[in-house]
Amino acid sequence: MTRYPRDMTGHGARVPQANWPDDARIAVQIVLNYEEGGENNILHGDAASEAFLSEITGAQPWPGQRHWNMESLYEYGARAGFWRLHRLLAATPVTVYGVATALARAPEQVAAMQAAGWEIASHGLKWVEHRDMPPEEERRQIREAIALHRAVTGQAPRGWYTGRCSMNTVRLAAEEGGFAYIADSYADDLPYWMRVGGRDQLIVPYTLDCNDMRFAIQAGFATGDQFESYLRDSFDLLYDEGRAGAPKMMSIGLHCRLAGRPGRAAALKRVLDHIRGHEGVWFATREQIADHWAHEHPPQHRDRPSHMDRAAFVAAFGGIFEHSAWIAEAAFDLELGPAHDSAAGVHGALARVFRSADEARRLAVLRAHPDLAGKLAAAGRLTAESTAEQAGAGLDMLTDAERAEFTELNAAYTEKFGFPFIIAVKDHDKAGILAAFRRRIDHDRAREFDEACRQVERIALLRLQEALGR
Repeated sequence: MTRYPRDMTGHGARVPQANWPDDARIAVQIVLNYEEGGENNILHGDAASEAFLSEITGAQPWPGQRHWNMESLYEYGARAGFWRLHRLLAATPVTVYGVATALARAPEQVAAMQAAGWEIASHGLKWVEHRDMPPEEERRQIREAIALHRAVTGQAPRGWYTGRCSMNTVRLAAEEGGFAYIADSYADDLPYWMRVGGRDQLIVPYTLDCNDMRFAIQAGFATGDQFESYLRDSFDLLYDEGRAGAPKMMSIGLHCRLAGRPGRAAALKRVLDHIRGHEGVWFATREQIADHWAHEHPPQHRDRPSHMDRAAFVAAFGGIFEHSAWIAEAAFDLELGPAHDSAAGVHGALARVFRSADEARRLAVLRAHPDLAGKLAAAGRLTAESTAEQAGAGLDMLTDAERAEFTELNAAYTEKFGFPFIIAVKDHDKAGILAAFRRRIDHDRAREFDEACRQVERIALLRLQEALGR
């Protein structure tokens, strides 16, 4: 594998300005998962009973059998939990993740969702595991889910979340649905774009930490107070980040059969009271967030180094380390990926090759650099990059005395170390360069060799930032 598909960088340190409506400091997004009636059940044609996200600790599927206790726990969500949460949230923008077969078995609940103005996104055809499902079967089920969703609600879903997904889910959903967003990601606090399924697909990530599912797993919440405390802490930190100029999104995940229980609903009510007590909070559906983000931050298309072929990569970056295209050639063969589609990323790959080379090859790179304000500069024989860099520091406009000093220093330095004096001139003015020259000429060779290598890497980074942006 020479191309790594995962994006470990994302927005990185340069978080985009969300520009939430009315300058909100945070967007709060509540999801209500409606799965009851869509879970594993032999009545639904499944091989076994459900075993996921219930009050039964350590539940296991019962092959070929119905599970009375499990069924009744899910039924609680539809019969009682949904209505309790509906009363609590009816005046709040909510996104429902609706399993299509569950919605089809819940006409009164669907009518109540629509009366409240809630968004109903698709949660797939059935609330089942997809990890081992063949891609064409998963594609068929996505299509069937969309068709059934439209028939039950009157319109196709604009958002998609499978949850128990496969490695193919996001690609298949992007290809089939034309969705405004897909939520099958937990990778960020803000939406982001992916090029997948032949289109630019907006991802509005979801959460498993601010989620009542943690009442149904061993490493989770035991009491409403724990749920409340965690949600409050999450909100408070995100709100403070927004107040500091970096607004984020907070997702809260709920399930009818879990948060719909009285003790948990009470904790949720206290959390909502806490959030509503703050100014600058935008309660929004995921659809509203997706539409806002697509308007404020449409997808940007640019050449991606990790997608270049060898010839294009070497042509673009072969001169970053002076007259040393072999570094770019070797970097191309590394495990490049989305993390290398930036100046810092390409620099990391190039520098890795340079640092791994033996001393003779690194010395050759040092010797490929020209003298500062030397004969090559006077003759106009520097590379375009070196010409611009030296001119930017004023080395093309020296006085006779300065030129004489540079000539003397260049000769003494090269005689002592066996390579020219190298410094990232963009970091200095003329006086600073001369001061560094005078100081470094007194180093021993090992120390100065290391310093020259660091300066070569610094020059490479500055060149990449010029070419690719920061």
